Amino acid sequence: MKANIRSWATPLVTGALLISGVTGLLLFFEFEKGLVKPTHEWLGWLLVAGALLHVAANWKAFTAYFSKRLAVAILGLCAIVTVASAMPFLGNGEEENGKHVARASAKALETSSIETVALVAKQSPDEMIARLKTDGVTVNAPSQTIAEIAAANGKEAPELLGRLIGNQAEGDEDDH
Repeated sequence: MKANIRSWATPLVTGALLISGVTGLLLFFEFEKGLVKPTHEWLGWLLVAGALLHVAANWKAFTAYFSKRLAVAILGLCAIVTVASAMPFLGNGEEENGKHVARASAKALETSSIETVALVAKQSPDEMIARLKTDGVTVNAPSQTIAEIAAANGKEAPELLGRLIGNQAEGDEDDH
């Protein structure tokens, strides 16, 4: 049996839709661990390729949709949403930029020593080390980075950073 586009375009688009749908939902709920984000971004191309091949394989049936008002309305609405989603002035760029700055700042602090993080948090390194030790986290020296301490203790760096700075930030908000 000779394989044609139709015999594998539909399974390809179905499988790619499954991948894109599941990873998209995970990203929507801010679950970005492991390979979720790169899988969604890169394997999304499979969905595009599969959809194009599926349309090509079913061109006659696809073009028949354009004779139905409901189908044209749905496709038109989808086209409008697609164009509008790409318009930078419709999104909240300030909020998105703030998220990027916050993530970059957190990453920088995770790779900084306890001494540096203490300066930023306006605390002493000894206070921070004592807080971590209270939580059962071993710190060998104030020169260790948050990431090194987390790895040595089987913890996540953002979790430790949150313990050290999160409580401080909450206290600062009460002062304002």
